[in-house]
Amino acid sequence: MHLEWTQLITHAVGFLITFWLLKRYAWGPLLNLMEERSSRIVGEFKTIDDEKARVAQQAAAYDARMKEIDGERRAKIVEAVEEGKKVAADIKAQAQHEAKEIQAKAKAELEREIAKAKVQLKEQMIAITMTAAEKVVREKMSDQKHRELIGKYIEEVQKA
Repeated sequence: MHLEWTQLITHAVGFLITFWLLKRYAWGPLLNLMEERSSRIVGEFKTIDDEKARVAQQAAAYDARMKEIDGERRAKIVEAVEEGKKVAADIKAQAQHEAKEIQAKAKAELEREIAKAKVQLKEQMIAITMTAAEKVVREKMSDQKHRELIGKYIEEVQKA
């Protein structure tokens, strides 16, 4: 095997010239393009991370606000229950007061009716006694007859 130096040097020089041309005109712009793309991807990932952090912060703020709203809701429910209890107590007290007034009015009316009935009963007893006395005075009767007559009047009074 015989080595041809001229051919080997020509190939080496051609390779070096091609390498230099590629490095200068092709490799540099290609590396710049890849570096640009890498920077853009890194920037997009940073933007995504920033957005994730912002979303997480908003979610935390949202959760905190929801807890606050829940606390307010519970407080308002407790307040409404207390107000309902107060209203129920007021209604109960008013109903008891009205019931006492009605009871007092009914008792007073009953007492008036009883008094009126007593007066009427007294007047009826007087009238019955007067009638019985008139009949006794008009008729002269035996003791037995007087007892029968008074017994009849008592039965009439009991029926009425």
